[in-house]
Amino acid sequence: MVAGDPHPPQTHVELRPPAHAVGPRARRWWTARAWLAASGPLLVAGALLASCLLFFPGALPWLAPLTALVLVLPALGYALAMPARRHRVHAWELGESAVRADSGWLWRRRRMVPLSRVRSAAVRRGPLQRRFGLATVTVGTGSTAGDLRIGGLDEGVARQLAARLDAAARPQYDHPAATAVAGPRGPVLAVGRAAWLRYAPLTFWVIGGVLVVAGTVWKVLTALRIKPWRIGWVHDAAEEFGDSVLWLTIPLALLAVTALGAVGAVLVTAEGWWRYRLEWAGPSTLAVRRGLLTKRTVTIERARLCGVALREPLLLRAGGGASVRAVAGGLGNRDQNRTRSVVLPPAPRAVATGVCAGLLGAGAGTERELRPHPRAALRRRVTWAIGWGVLPVTAALAVLGWLLTPVLLLCAAGWTLLASPVARALARDAHRSLGHALHGRHLVVRSGTFGRETVTLDRDAVLAWTFTDTPFSRRAGVVTVTAAVLGGEDGYRIRDMSAVGAAGFAEAAAPGIVREWLAPAVR
Repeated sequence: MVAGDPHPPQTHVELRPPAHAVGPRARRWWTARAWLAASGPLLVAGALLASCLLFFPGALPWLAPLTALVLVLPALGYALAMPARRHRVHAWELGESAVRADSGWLWRRRRMVPLSRVRSAAVRRGPLQRRFGLATVTVGTGSTAGDLRIGGLDEGVARQLAARLDAAARPQYDHPAATAVAGPRGPVLAVGRAAWLRYAPLTFWVIGGVLVVAGTVWKVLTALRIKPWRIGWVHDAAEEFGDSVLWLTIPLALLAVTALGAVGAVLVTAEGWWRYRLEWAGPSTLAVRRGLLTKRTVTIERARLCGVALREPLLLRAGGGASVRAVAGGLGNRDQNRTRSVVLPPAPRAVATGVCAGLLGAGAGTERELRPHPRAALRRRVTWAIGWGVLPVTAALAVLGWLLTPVLLLCAAGWTLLASPVARALARDAHRSLGHALHGRHLVVRSGTFGRETVTLDRDAVLAWTFTDTPFSRRAGVVTVTAAVLGGEDGYRIRDMSAVGAAGFAEAAAPGIVREWLAPAVR
């Protein structure tokens, strides 16, 4: 591979199976767990049928098939299929430089963690595991997306494996990207402008903010034992709204909510991001200063900076804007990290890409061409959009039309005709958004339609790889690969990339993690 080549060759290699499978006692353990889980739906089904037989015998002809379809058959299918499938999938291997664990049954997950990134190893045994003489080894890496579990092991094997992993764990963990991040382009990376407030109405808060405020007011009134629907003007407004021409008043109400939300979004953004300034406060500290009434300062150590995420929600992208988050550790839990990691509010996209380059160093380039994903990924997105966005509403309207009024049947047909092209267009946009590449020392991943995100990670910060697939994705020849890091969302997924090139790309992006399990693909 040429240094800096964003598209390393599609090496046709596959991951060979791990060397060690779990023992037969693990299958008995999973069988016991499956029947315990299935007992709940089966007991509910029995109680429903018994109650129906005693009190409503006339409903038994339609309730019995419905109960069997919704409760009994799924529970029996899970109890009969899961243990055997899980026993075939679960396997593990401790290699010379990494540890691997395969798990799952319907969703199969293959995770590899370098021994140099192991921070802890623990043996855990639940009551049911002790009954079968089994144990689970949990390997900690500091990232939830990189932690690894090997279940169904014999107790003696589990303790030996945990001891070997403990011996390989680092007593003190230093972020590998501490010396890899290039110096800043300048002391000041961005300064806020009042013109950026025009992007505020293109964010979630236009509608979501109004709903949050309305919900908060509702809770406060309810806590004060005030029933909002009984307030005079609220009751009169609801009655007048119901008696009005709905085809006109509903759009006007939505327009009023949108206008109120837009004003609220501008005010919230102005208060939170006025006097914004992004700068390097020192040779190893990034500082985000902002706030009008309440001044806030968030600092991020350079050693904890794993990369950046360029975020472009659908409306913001249509308006030519974007925001930037830092992929960094040490910012609190996941919710706190999402708030504190924002280093640039909604702003022009050119400013956002400049901030990304300033944080990562020259040549990081989130604008460069990414490798497209196969057409199988497009077919999957079209199927999801039609199957989950169009057909459920069509089916509900059709059933209600058959039971209540034929007008709803026309509504079902109209919904299908109008929603199907929109769903296909969104699916195509989601497919165009997919991409991945290597740029120098960075791994670039992009995905999303309603919330498109381009993540640029330092390749040295990748601490584990996870390959996830399902029977449907295996049939389509695609796999989702997750890069685990110490920061941000803990793991960033390359969705539906070609299965034949996934292992080779992972090895090229972070050499050494998957190398021990590479095998030539069978064509």
